[in-house]
Formats: sequence, structure tokens, C-alpha cells
Amino acid sequence: MTTAPDFANSVDPVKLDKLAEVAIQVGLRLQRGQDLIMTAPMAALPLARLITKHAYKAGAGVVTTMFADEDMTLARYAHAPDESFDKAANWLYDGMAKAFGSGAARLAISGDNPMLLSSQDPGKVARANRANSMAYKPALEHISNFDINWSICSYPNPSWAKLVFPDLPIEAAVAKLADAIFAASRVDLDDPVSAWRQHNADLAKRSKWLNENRFSALHYTGPGTDLTLGLADGHEWFGGESTAKNGVTCNPNIPTEEVFTTPHALRVEGTVSSTKPLSHQGTLIDNIQVRFEAGRIVEAKATRGEEVLLKVLDTDEGARRLGEVALVPHSSPISASGILFYNTLFDENASCHIALGQCYSKCFIDGAKLSPDEIKARGGNTSLIHIDWMIGSDKIDIDGVKADGSVVPVMRRGEWA
Repeated sequence: MTTAPDFANSVDPVKLDKLAEVAIQVGLRLQRGQDLIMTAPMAALPLARLITKHAYKAGAGVVTTMFADEDMTLARYAHAPDESFDKAANWLYDGMAKAFGSGAARLAISGDNPMLLSSQDPGKVARANRANSMAYKPALEHISNFDINWSICSYPNPSWAKLVFPDLPIEAAVAKLADAIFAASRVDLDDPVSAWRQHNADLAKRSKWLNENRFSALHYTGPGTDLTLGLADGHEWFGGESTAKNGVTCNPNIPTEEVFTTPHALRVEGTVSSTKPLSHQGTLIDNIQVRFEAGRIVEAKATRGEEVLLKVLDTDEGARRLGEVALVPHSSPISASGILFYNTLFDENASCHIALGQCYSKCFIDGAKLSPDEIKARGGNTSLIHIDWMIGSDKIDIDGVKADGSVVPVMRRGEWA
């Protein structure tokens, strides 16, 4: 193991400070007196420090940050006893759940090396992921139920930058990834907060049109894809900013280009192929192809990472069903950049996508008032996981199917119709 050098001087400090401000003012809309729980890779310390500054300037109660380190993660796979991989830090996640239950906000800084665990035993990776998912569930429920304001932003971790730009010297790769993150997050503009206000308004118009049409299903056609995806009963489309149950309107994803809702867990039929690789907890899964029957994946394969994919699908009963469907135009700024980020937060905003696993209860009309049983009755899925993967491109057409069978073009060749 080696100590990673510091490449923070490759990152524009002015734009990084703007990103921290956007994370607090737009992503979280952190409230005066509200505590903040933040997680980050160790490499993202410069951004975490700036976010902490802006959080306290906004009147935060207490900011608590938990860091992850790549070498320490790999040390577990190199030296831990076998039984270690069935354990997780339950006490930590119980504490996070308690904090969220008391009103704390949640911020995650992403930027882990997408390939960190690619050479590790897939069985151990799957066991550790499952144990972690089970331990995290009480905390995750506060997020998936949108009880609190939460958000995700990113920092150009050197190991991530080198994967995205393998032909550049590491300093140049970090600088280029930083610029791409800043552009996608709208912090390269003079007034990012105003830019986000306009962007949120544009996404709200898309959501309004979809909600007015009340489609019962979406039909996708394209290379390797012929999929009819039923939408949950009483579903509601959202995009951009959303209001959590605690009354705070926040942007859960920085960046975001999607409008999304809840599919019906029992009404998905046909085949679909991924259009971008999926980076899942240190493993790259590429060229995914699955077949659905009655909402459940009955066949699945991938040219890379297939063993990990199959173990993910066996996490629990809901892991083979869908919890989210999202529409993103192929011409989105992230797609137009031509960069494959190997990071779901970015790649999902370059492409239409679906998510395996847990649904968002907020994506129903009056979702905040529905019980778990009512959400299930309307088609909402339950699972320990929520994993987005990309199925959109400039070769995909999408039609909206209404209850009477009439068809309305939604997207043609990846663009809004």
C-alpha cells in the first residue's frame, strides 16, 4: 500500500468553493440549526472542508463527517478473516438513522475509484455489500422515504480521474475531471444558484407534462431493447428540486438532468440492454442484458462483472424488480461532454435509466401520506438495494401508453418528442 499524493492544487479553488456553496444552498438548502451528516472519500477532504465552512455559515448545528480510504478498504480484502465479510458497522448506521430521525440532513461526496474492488473475490464483495445494505437499511429508509433533505455531489479523486482520462498525466487528469464536474454542476457560471433556479423550472415543466398525460406504461425500442415498463398506480413524476417531508425543498443530486417516477414492480415485460457501464461499489459491470417477466428479471448477463451482477440480483426478492425509471435527453450537457464518468451520479444524467430495487415513496400522488402497505399495493417495490443503470442512447425510442391503449411519442432517438 502506498500513500496517495495530494493533487488538490490541480483543482480550481474558486470553483471548488462555489461547488461547496451550491451543495449547501441548492443541494441541501440546509436550515439554521440543522445538523449535517456527511460522508466522503479521504481524497475529497478539500471539498469536505469547504462544505463544512458553508454549512456553518448557513447556521448548521453540528457537522459530522465520516471518511473512507481506499487503502484501508483494500486492507480488509487482503488480510481480514473470512467471517469479516458478513459483518458491517451496525452501530454506525444505527446512529445515522437516529440522527436522520431527529432531523439531520444527509450529504454524500462521491468520487470513489470505480475499479477499486475489480480484482477482489466477487463472493466477498457481494457478502460485504449485502451486510452493509442490511445494516444501512434503517438509515436508508429516511432517504428513500424522503423524510429529510439530502444531496450528493462529487470530487475528482485522482484514482477516478485516471480511469476517466487514462492517457493524461495524473495532474492533468484531475484538472480535467474537476472542470467536467464543475460544468455539470453549473458552478462554472457567474451565478450558479440562479442557474440552478432556472434549470429546476425547466425540469418541472417536463414533469408537469408527463403528469398531465397520466401514462400507464412506457414502451422502449432500440438495439437489444424491447421493453414495456408499467408505471405504478397513482405515480407522480419529479425532476430537479423536491420538497422532503420535513418541508425543506432540496436538489438530491448535483448534477441532475432527469425526470423520474416509480414503475410498477409487477408490470415490466421484455428485454433491455445497458448503454453505459455500471460502476457498482468498486466493480465495473458492462453490457448488461436482462429479460423481465411479470416485473421480475428472469435472465441476466453481462460481458464484464456478470458474477457480481448476479449476486446483486439475489440480494433479496425486490432486487430483481424495478424501483425507479428516469428520462434524460441524449443531448443533456453531461452526454454532450462525451465523457464516460464511470460514476452513476454523472452517467445516469447522460442517459435514460432504470433502477433495481427500492422505490421512492415520494413518487406517488400524496406519497407522504401513504403507508408502506399502500405503496406496495400501488406497485412500489421494496429492497435493500437501489442501483441505477443506463439504458438510453440516440438509438432509443420511447412511447407513452395510456390506459385506453393510445400511444403518445415521448422520445425519439433519445430526444424529447
